[in-house]
Amino acid sequence: MMAISRRNLLRSSALVIAGTGLAACTVATSGTTTTITLDTARVKAYGQSGINAVATILSITAISTAMGAPAVAAIEAAGAALSAALAEFSSATHGTLKITYDNTSWKTKVDSVLVDLNGVATALRAGLTGAQQTVTSSVINTAITVFNALLTVLDAFLGVLGIDLSSVTPDAEAAALKTLAVQ
Repeated sequence: MMAISRRNLLRSSALVIAGTGLAACTVATSGTTTTITLDTARVKAYGQSGINAVATILSITAISTAMGAPAVAAIEAAGAALSAALAEFSSATHGTLKITYDNTSWKTKVDSVLVDLNGVATALRAGLTGAQQTVTSSVINTAITVFNALLTVLDAFLGVLGIDLSSVTPDAEAAALKTLAVQ
């Protein structure tokens, strides 16, 4: 998984989409200004997928117990940060279906959702790695399925923003969001 820092995202002002095949975003460049139009429902769905992944995985008692209190606390903190970023994003969009931004304010809000979604994935990876050694395979496989769906969503989000070339097809994205109970 790619390590994403808030600083690196905020520094990268020229985002380029290269054939991701996802309709959540359009990019227009004029001179040195790149304007990105995002489907806010898609960004909200991506953020909600992280929140749902945390809730689903931590609801499996055998896994949360095997992870231990420090890992669960880290996952809960990452989930809370994502929830706050998503709430701020949702509040700022005022229910609009699309936002267009070429300024730091909107970019910061979108990047916060992305960074915090990555934080959830990182915390879940650490917790699941520890839990794999003590939890039965059928139980851990459920959690790993949820985690892999989250990674698919994260990859799709990176592709939509042009940060990474995503190989996620619309069908794979839809299946991942369905696994994470996001419609």
